[in-house]
Amino acid sequence: MLKVLSLMKRKEGMSYAEFRNWALNEHPPFAEKLPGLRGYRMNVPLEENPDSPYDAISEMWFDSAEARLAAMGSDAGKAAGGDAASHCASRFHFLAEEKVVIR
Repeated sequence: MLKVLSLMKRKEGMSYAEFRNWALNEHPPFAEKLPGLRGYRMNVPLEENPDSPYDAISEMWFDSAEARLAAMGSDAGKAAGGDAASHCASRFHFLAEEKVVIR
């Protein structure tokens, strides 16, 4: 299974409260429409940290790299990517194989 961590920094001029609301409430419905998405989590700090290089980290699971590419190439994927691009100054996608050490 492929895990995708997306590290996001909000756009200049967007307040932390606005970004937090977007990440937790407005953006998830886009992810829910991605074909082949097996899991989704959004992680946003409880309080703003001006020294942090990122304001949120999302986690997504797909069966494979091919399934991820198909999802992102779909209309739903393009809509989700466009929504993220309009709210984020930067996004870094970290593709990994997750190994659970402690349950």
